[in-house]
Amino acid sequence: MFNWLKTALLMAAITALFGVVGSAIGGQQGMVLALGFALAANFFAYWFSDRMVLRMYGAQEVDEVSAPQLYAMVRELALRANLPMPRVYLIHEDAPNAFATGRNPSHAAVAATTGLLRLLSARELRGVMAHELAHVKHRDILISTISATMAGAVSALANFALLFGGRDAHGRATNPIAALAVALLAPIAAMMIQMAISRAREFDADRLGAQLCGDPQALASALDKIDRYARRIPLAAANAHPETAQMLILNPLSGRGLQGLFATHPPTEERIERLLAMASPGWRPMAAR
Repeated sequence: MFNWLKTALLMAAITALFGVVGSAIGGQQGMVLALGFALAANFFAYWFSDRMVLRMYGAQEVDEVSAPQLYAMVRELALRANLPMPRVYLIHEDAPNAFATGRNPSHAAVAATTGLLRLLSARELRGVMAHELAHVKHRDILISTISATMAGAVSALANFALLFGGRDAHGRATNPIAALAVALLAPIAAMMIQMAISRAREFDADRLGAQLCGDPQALASALDKIDRYARRIPLAAANAHPETAQMLILNPLSGRGLQGLFATHPPTEERIERLLAMASPGWRPMAAR
């Protein structure tokens, strides 16, 4: 219920931002048009944003024939988590990373890069897939996917304002400084969206993921490897669409220049410490259902 409320508040805030940008571009008429566009974008984001993100990353769906080990691993973990079997995708990129998307557990998908499969052991990969299914179990994949789609739409609208300048209600050009101010709303919107997605959700997904796979040390080891390699190997889709980077198990853009000020993920070292602390005497993994 809380995640549905968070999603509704986020969509309302972004819709209001669309109105502000539209007003700066074309006065009252521009605001009305921008709000109409925002409502259409919200509808599109809810129903189709997962497909859009998967397309951005060039993800290809696989099955038990084309990727038998990965598919069987996800199926076993989904059964353990009492979740419907999600669609499974591979992204042909050397950078090791993974994400989950979809509007609910019945319409979920998990994606991993081929670089991740090459880098990690089967035990570590199982920990990563368990982390992604934990996001599905917690139902926070919707807000991640919608925020990525809406951030891109706001950026496009702000760039339009920068290129064509602002107009008042009578069609007269406004102060060029106003157009520049509007263009600056795009990074502010991205920051707002990143702040709306609590960093605590990564800790929660780590904890449940460790319980699902029964091996917190494996997930900790996977995070350590991904952290060391992902920052050296660029992920083309994340660089081209930075608003989607917050969906990944580790944001490859975090810590680079001003990006570090708005990090969407907790420090990897802290995540690893918490996972290793779980592997203490008396800890029990989640029982298979």
